Amino acid sequence: MEIIRKYFPHLSETQIELFTQLEPLYAEWNAQINVISRKDFSEFYERHVLHSLAIAKLIRFVGKTKILDVGTGGGFPGIPLAILFPDVDFHLVDSIGKKIKVVNGVAASLGLKNVRAEQIRAEQLKDKYDFVVSRAVTRLPEFVPWIQKNISKKNLNALPNGVIYLKGGDLTQEIKPYRKKVFVQDLSEYFEEEFFETKKVLHLPL
Repeated sequence: MEIIRKYFPHLSETQIELFTQLEPLYAEWNAQINVISRKDFSEFYERHVLHSLAIAKLIRFVGKTKILDVGTGGGFPGIPLAILFPDVDFHLVDSIGKKIKVVNGVAASLGLKNVRAEQIRAEQLKDKYDFVVSRAVTRLPEFVPWIQKNISKKNLNALPNGVIYLKGGDLTQEIKPYRKKVFVQDLSEYFEEEFFETKKVLHLPL
């Protein structure tokens, strides 16, 4: 939890309490339904919570922004972002029902009123959102066609509406179709831990 306070020093007492509850909650759920690899769990705050919150270093969402988290798994990046932005609406989707069961359980335990979780494929969604966020679900050229129809035309935030994607490694080929539009930020610019050396956040306006 100290690593979260290190990079987000202005959290409210409520937010600190909610972030503190995350690890024991996920440990309890993970014992029943494996949504976080066992070897990663000791680095829970760094590799899952802080990694999710990297999006908040790129953009501070304004109130009433609508965010879709595709392939949320156990609730990342959606749950940490929902704690950080209580006035923003989050719709977390995954095609695997047991993962959504975990998300609903965690959101209910934390009392997060701004989170809705649903077992559904992104291609089936009809609602409109300001941003679609995700953690490396698939390659960007495969991902964009799933959600392009869901991006609202009305911009509320400092960044134009579109995809905000957390990804690692060499993205040269992957972003080639979008190179004039896409913005890529190394997470090592924000966080000094070794885990973030090869990690990036992308913003693709749509």
